[in-house]
Order: sequence, then C-alpha cells, then structure tokens
Amino acid sequence: MRRQPGFRHMPSANADISSGLLTRQTAGPWAVALAGLVSLALAMGIGRFAFTPLLPMMLHDGTVSLAEGSALATLNYIGYLLGALLCLFIRPDPVRMVRGALVLTVVLTLAMALPGGMVAWLAWRTLAGIASAVVMVYATAWCMQRLAELDHPTLGGLMFCGPGVGIVITGVSAFGMVAGHWLANWGWMTFAVLGAVMLALVWRVFGSPPPALHTPCGGSAPTLAPAPTPKLDLETWALTLAYGLAGFGYIITATFLPVIARQAMPGSVWADLFWPILGAGVMVGAYLVTRVGMHHDNRRMMMMLYTMQAIGVGVAAVWPTVAGFALSSLLVGLPFTALVSFAMREARRLWGQRASKLIGLMTAAYALGQIAGPPLATALVARTGGFSASLAVAAGALLLGALIYVWMWRALPVGGKPAHAGV
Repeated sequence: MRRQPGFRHMPSANADISSGLLTRQTAGPWAVALAGLVSLALAMGIGRFAFTPLLPMMLHDGTVSLAEGSALATLNYIGYLLGALLCLFIRPDPVRMVRGALVLTVVLTLAMALPGGMVAWLAWRTLAGIASAVVMVYATAWCMQRLAELDHPTLGGLMFCGPGVGIVITGVSAFGMVAGHWLANWGWMTFAVLGAVMLALVWRVFGSPPPALHTPCGGSAPTLAPAPTPKLDLETWALTLAYGLAGFGYIITATFLPVIARQAMPGSVWADLFWPILGAGVMVGAYLVTRVGMHHDNRRMMMMLYTMQAIGVGVAAVWPTVAGFALSSLLVGLPFTALVSFAMREARRLWGQRASKLIGLMTAAYALGQIAGPPLATALVARTGGFSASLAVAAGALLLGALIYVWMWRALPVGGKPAHAGV
C-alpha cells in the first residue's frame, strides 16, 4: 500500500485494537504544522482580518460609515473575548471544536455578503470572533501537543505563518478587487469560497489518531519529565497582562491600516498594498520562530518583539509616507504572530498539557486589549482629525509590555533549564 505524503503508518498494533483504527494513519509533523497554518489562515486571516482590506471598499460602497466600521470591528473583538472565555469553562473534544469553528467561519464570511444590514453584520462579526478564538485556542493547543508527541516541537512556529498567509491573500485580492471596481460583497463571497477550500484541506488531519508510544528494547516505558502544576501565580498573571497589552498595541494598525494610509496619501496606489506587506512580515517572522531553539528564554524573545512592534506602530504616526508606511507595516507584521508563538511556548512551559486553559486566559486578555483599540481610535480621530494620537498610545502600550517581560526575565528566571519536556 502506498504511503500518503505527510502521513505516517502506525506501527504494529496489539490484537485488541479495533480494526477500524488500524486503517487510519497518524498525521506526520509537517502535516500537523501545515494543518495548523491553514486553520489559522482561515480563522484569522479570513475570518477576522479580511475585514481590514474590505473596510475601505465598504466605505466606498456607502454600506458603512467609519463609526459603523469601528463598531463591526469592536463586536468582532468582543466575540473573540467571548470565545476565549468559553474555552476557559468548557472541556470539549478539541478536534470537534476546531472543525466546527472552521465551518462556522466559512458560513459567516458568506453571510457578510448577504442582505441584512448593520444589525445582521454585527451579529455575524461577533460570531466570527467567537469562532476565531476557539480555533486559536484549540487548534494551537492540539497542534503543539501533537508536534511534541512527534518530537518536532519547533515546527509549532510554522503554523503561526497562517494569519500572515491569510492577510497576504486577502490583501492582494482586495487590491485587485479595488482595481476591478468590485463591490465589497463580491469580496466576501470570494473569501468564503476560498475558506471552504482551505477547510477541506485540513479536515482529515484533525481527525488523525495520535502516534503510538514506542517502548524501548528493555520493555519499560520511557520516563517523562513531570508535568508542571498549573497555578495562577505572579508569573502567570504578568504573562497574561503583557499579552493583553500586545492585543491593544497592534489592533489599531491591524484594523485601520488601509484607511490610515488612504487618509495620509489620498489617491495613492500604495494605500491598499501596505496590508499585504504587513502579512508578508507576519509570515517571515513566524517562520523565523521555527529556527529558534527551545532553549531560549521566551520572555527575552518577547521583550525584543514587543519593542520592534512598538517602533513599527510609532513610525506610521511620525513618518506618513510610502517608505514610512512600508517600514511600519513590516515592523508591525514581523513580530505579530512570532510573539504569539513564544507566548504559547511559555504557556506550555508553565502549564504543560493543561496549557489550553492558560492559553484561553491569555487570549481573553488579548481580546480585551483589542476591544479597547477601535473605539479609542475613533474617538481620537474625531477629536484630532487623524490617527497619530491613537498610534502613539498603542506604541506606548507595547513598550509597557516589553518592560514587563524585562522584569519577568530578571526577577523570575527560568534557571537556565531547558523548557518543559514536550513543549
């Protein structure tokens, strides 16, 4: 029987294992990492961030105002918070949750193209936020756990290229749609079809069985390092607070970048290209994480990434030119999911196999930061006539997050030990 690419045949099983399980194959590490990548590209790149390049089209079509667009973004982030809180209080089958949330993402993307107006759109964007949080928590935890079992934990960084892939695809597509004078609802329909294709690609991987544990020749099972005891201590709360500041720090740029660029450079063809540049930075940054060994202190890495992103956010405020926006997009994009990857690593170091609960708590804090961003930006635009003030506040929040990690790195050292086995 021929092997399918990306999958491993399970080793010989005991006679008491059902024959149905024998016909299934364990997904290999690359298949798992790519499934995580595609899932996050769908849930985040399309389910959440397709709204960013489509917002200028919706504004042009007259279907929403800037304040209404901000409300749609805010409800999406509120949904993200609700989804994160849901993950804290339920103990479901992760595979069913991921599959169901991805299906819901495709349906809700299509729903944005249908008649209904603001009331319906607010509901769809809220539900889309819930779905994206569920995928972020459970797909991330499932993939990281499976990669640890397959002894390829560093491939976990690859899946965080997914949001960048989605951002590039939707951003470049929206650029072509604007050139072709498309209506925004045509864009939503196109992204729904693309999402359905992506869903089909990952469906089977999430249903694959776990790898069999190999027993040494001596007959005794391998000795595993003891799992850490989950506890809500000072270190956990500091990590959660800093992660929430990251949510606030990037969200104004991530929500309004094409609008900010169009306001600063009316009529410029570049205005719609800065978003895919940001997405390309996301992909590069996430890939580079896979080249960073597990022995590095996650807090130190996040300290540097927060500082880089703060500089990127600030550049857009002080240098609103083609070169400035391009540099800003790149510096905001490079750390975007890279810092998420290191934060998830740190969550697994602290809580081991129960990290999904801590990831849920951190995701809730991240969502609170996101919720605060768009209303603040809208209020400051109304007061100052531009986005510079809100971008400055966002950059300050990121610098504060970096300082928290500096304190954690110095006051709460890991002790030079490698990360928890299986991270």
